[in-house]
Amino acid sequence: MTDSFAELDAALDRVVAAARAHLEAVKAADRERDDDAVWRAYVALNNASHEYDEVLNDVFGEVTPWDLEEISADEAEGGRGGEFTGADLPAPADDPYPTVVSVRQRRDYRVPSVGALLALAEMARGTSTGEPLEPITSVGDAVLELLQSGDGSLGMLDLPELDPLDGVVVVAEVASPLGSAEEPESNTPDDVAFRLGDADRVVGRLDERALPGDLSS
Repeated sequence: MTDSFAELDAALDRVVAAARAHLEAVKAADRERDDDAVWRAYVALNNASHEYDEVLNDVFGEVTPWDLEEISADEAEGGRGGEFTGADLPAPADDPYPTVVSVRQRRDYRVPSVGALLALAEMARGTSTGEPLEPITSVGDAVLELLQSGDGSLGMLDLPELDPLDGVVVVAEVASPLGSAEEPESNTPDDVAFRLGDADRVVGRLDERALPGDLSS
């Protein structure tokens, strides 16, 4: 057991020495990134700490708070422990997946008071243009105005004048992004942006369920 204690003490001494050497290398690098001396000192500190943890476990069945794996010589030679870089990415021609992902969201709402919703939309629109505007007469126009007056997100519709119902989010891989094709003709249906083409593929959907308390009786 005395030999085990001596081995443990020696392992701890190597950790302390490696920590001091690492600190000195960091000071000498003076914030310079990817310094070779700092990386070598880091590897030495990592491996000394890993060794001490192993010996401590062998002798006393205890561990340190350090969750470390030993860095091999090959990994150390690679620099920064084989850190992932853009050079590791496959060439675009070798990528088997489409480069465009389309996220499409639908949320339905119940309108407790049409009058209140129309009034809110009129307030949101204001008269900043200085030109007379046609009154808002439909709930669809009211919701569109509320979206346009904000940032366009569904968060703008988190209002007492709208009760949220169920919704759905669809993620699809598509052949081309919006705006990449020619401008649609004037008689093109408005829902063309939400249609999937023959080359498009739905990856999955997430169903959003409104809480029972959100629904009016």
